[in-house]
Amino acid sequence: MLRYAACRMFTPLVLAALAVVAVVTSFISGIFGMAGGMLLIGFLLMMLPVPVAMVFHGVIQIAANGWRSYLWRRHINWRVVLEFGIGSVFSLLVFSSFAFVPPKWAVLMAIGLTPFVALAVPLKMAPSIERKGQAFLAGAIGGALQLVAGVTGPILDVFYVRSGMTRQMNVSTKACAQVMGHLTKVTYFGLLVANPAGRDLQQWLVMAFAAAFAVLGTTLSRSVLDKLSDKQFYYWTRRVILLIGAFYIAQGTWVMAAK
Repeated sequence: MLRYAACRMFTPLVLAALAVVAVVTSFISGIFGMAGGMLLIGFLLMMLPVPVAMVFHGVIQIAANGWRSYLWRRHINWRVVLEFGIGSVFSLLVFSSFAFVPPKWAVLMAIGLTPFVALAVPLKMAPSIERKGQAFLAGAIGGALQLVAGVTGPILDVFYVRSGMTRQMNVSTKACAQVMGHLTKVTYFGLLVANPAGRDLQQWLVMAFAAAFAVLGTTLSRSVLDKLSDKQFYYWTRRVILLIGAFYIAQGTWVMAAK
């Protein structure tokens, strides 16, 4: 019943808004490799039930990240992607057999505090996606958060922000790894949970419509990323991470206070 109700909500005005949001959020993610997904899930949750919103978000993000990976394919660190994928699958297997789900406020607060803690740690002790075993850890953490909160927020970005990667390698590797994470989310909410979402043809047509605009936004972002220097990229990335972290902390505090 939820899927039919959701489909009736896609009026021409809503479809137009979805197209704009898909372009804007994928454009933002195409420059910084992050932030757009969080904005997109917020928009989807305003009008769709959680399982449906999760599947929509996953499909749109797979399209955007997949296309970004293709555009920068020569810069991808495939070892990181492989380890991240294994970590994501590990989380999916564990999560599918474990009933505990932490309170939403706790997840939001944890995501929000992580970048502040991670960026305060001395460089030698800070997480880096290129260090042995840390891509697997990032995949396991990110996979779990995808299934709990729908987005990984700045938690994964702290593994990248102090790496020695160029901006193209950072964005392309993160995008390819994120395809793995979003695949686990679509699998979980589309196939494994009770009353799975995304089984209606009209839903998939709308998802394909939004995915096309996500590809457009990703394509438009390429020229902007080319014009940034690596120094500018990491300067703004760190500040965006902290801004998003502050947003999550505020949201977590609000949810906790509403209990």
